[in-house]
Amino acid sequence: MGDVQGFLKHDRELPTRRPVPVRLRDWREVYEPFPEETLRTQASRCMDCGIPFCNQGCPLGNLIPDWNDLVYRDRWREAIERLHATNNFPEFTGRLCPAPCEAACVLGINQDPVTIKQVEVTIIEHAFAEGWVAPVRPTTKTGKRVAVVGSGPAGLAAAQQLTRAGHAVTVFERADRIGGLLRYGIPEFKMEKRFLDRRLEQMRAEGTEFRAGVEVGVDVTADDLRRDFDAIVLAGGSTQGRDLPVPGRELDGIHQAMEYLPDANRVQEGDQLGPRVSAHGRNVVIIGGGDTGADCLGTAHREGAASVHQIEIMPRPPEARADSTPWPTWPLMFRTSSAHEEGGERVFAVNTAEFLGDDDGRVRALSLHEVAMVDGRFERVEGTDFELEADLVLLAMGFTGPEKGPLLEGLGVDLDARGNVARDDRWSTNVNGVFVAGDMGRGQSLIVWAIAEGRSAAAAVDRHLMGDTLLPAPVRPTDAPLR
Repeated sequence: MGDVQGFLKHDRELPTRRPVPVRLRDWREVYEPFPEETLRTQASRCMDCGIPFCNQGCPLGNLIPDWNDLVYRDRWREAIERLHATNNFPEFTGRLCPAPCEAACVLGINQDPVTIKQVEVTIIEHAFAEGWVAPVRPTTKTGKRVAVVGSGPAGLAAAQQLTRAGHAVTVFERADRIGGLLRYGIPEFKMEKRFLDRRLEQMRAEGTEFRAGVEVGVDVTADDLRRDFDAIVLAGGSTQGRDLPVPGRELDGIHQAMEYLPDANRVQEGDQLGPRVSAHGRNVVIIGGGDTGADCLGTAHREGAASVHQIEIMPRPPEARADSTPWPTWPLMFRTSSAHEEGGERVFAVNTAEFLGDDDGRVRALSLHEVAMVDGRFERVEGTDFELEADLVLLAMGFTGPEKGPLLEGLGVDLDARGNVARDDRWSTNVNGVFVAGDMGRGQSLIVWAIAEGRSAAAAVDRHLMGDTLLPAPVRPTDAPLR
């Protein structure tokens, strides 16, 4: 513990966000640089608790007090080694994870928690700047071949672990570039894709093979995979967007969030001159109050929307942690993202009854009414009907599971009651040699859970192929999150 009084002497401090009028003119990340000296002061607030609940709050089991102390002592090389011991991609989680570790921080019981997430991302960026993040090549080759289907965080974590264990790993991705939702679901202003490309360069140097633009089940059949590989890891994510089957759903101008967000990233990649679905000059309504909705909100601002409303059927959360979610669980409370700072109006406790169209068959408004929770069910509040103008509606209500089709049907894997790929306590499906990790088996979840599951599934695959494994397995399929 670097400074036994650090948490008494210093308040929580985070990087400043760039002024809204400035950041809306570009797609770069929203934060100003954070001085390392200030960061070291923040690390000193860590109390090195006897029972570090932050470790328990993190699915990866990150050794948080260890690297907080090392940063405070200016021992950055040791800090990145300790961080990489549990997390393949801290540059992703340090930007995108909602930080359940901070919600579980003991200091957070009666003060603001330690800035764990900012310490994490600063460690990895310092390490890259110093040239300490080098390829980790296997010392021996096993002669075994593994196919990983899907290149999101779960697939990439599994692939890196298995490559380092000496297996020949091929990652298949149906999109034209590697990265899954990291590439085409996360807007550039939340994570610039140069950070993804930088890590992929390391993985290629380690020996992982990537095949983009290949849809497994169509371009490569399930039989091809079984013939050519000794094991298969399914990591295709939960990609079926939840729909809203109310009258008027067939009108033009109503899109799933993942029909909208990828185009903005393709424009930034230089693949398109402009998005096919644009918010420019439109009255936009986003249905769904979560992270995906906030991503749509920030994107619509940058495209020049005339107005933006984000609506949510749930009531407005309380300003402070709700009694129903006590420490160290993930707190129910009102949150404001960088996108919410940029404009738009948030509307809570409303339900969409109907989409209203014009004579050309395009959406023009939503018919809404307020709702109240009664005995665990939403009930309409009589006399609260109103219309909300919209000529672009984005559905951001979450995801319902993996897409059903040639891949899952061809492999013959079972599904669970929620429609996810079923698995046992060894990450194995009902088909011998076929494993599943991440949202494809878990359902929609967090990036940190995806990486943890990818690492654990890799250990299971290695044990299946070799009889034993030295790879870490931070979580089990039955683990329940604190969130």
